[in-house]
Amino acid sequence: MSHKVITHWKGNMQFDSDNPSGKTLLMDTSQEHGGHNSGLSPKALMLSSLAGCTGLDVVSILKKMKVKFSDFRIDTYGELTEEHPKYYHSVNVEYHFYGDQLDKGKLEKAVNLSVEKYCGVMEMFRQFADVKIEILYHEI
Repeated sequence: MSHKVITHWKGNMQFDSDNPSGKTLLMDTSQEHGGHNSGLSPKALMLSSLAGCTGLDVVSILKKMKVKFSDFRIDTYGELTEEHPKYYHSVNVEYHFYGDQLDKGKLEKAVNLSVEKYCGVMEMFRQFADVKIEILYHEI
């Protein structure tokens, strides 16, 4: 399976990028780098891709397991190298689950299945970064 993404320069430092789904997003850089901060940062988008990939896995697995939770959030932190080309050398992924009487065992199992087996973006990140995972439970 292959994907094709077309990224088109829109002037100054802005780029519009499509997706096989037909959706588009705008990328830009900060004013200090000549942009207008009008779009998403390409490097930060990588963290969003990581969170989105593992999040989709986790929700799908939890649905199959019939696990209840009221909210779910993923906080992703990336540390860039000092020298160019700057890339994420370490990444922390925090899975936050909210709910009443959370089934911690099944939630942990779902996260581990995503991290260790299903999430392709996670595997890509492991090729260049030290990835740490943390699961946090918020009983409400």
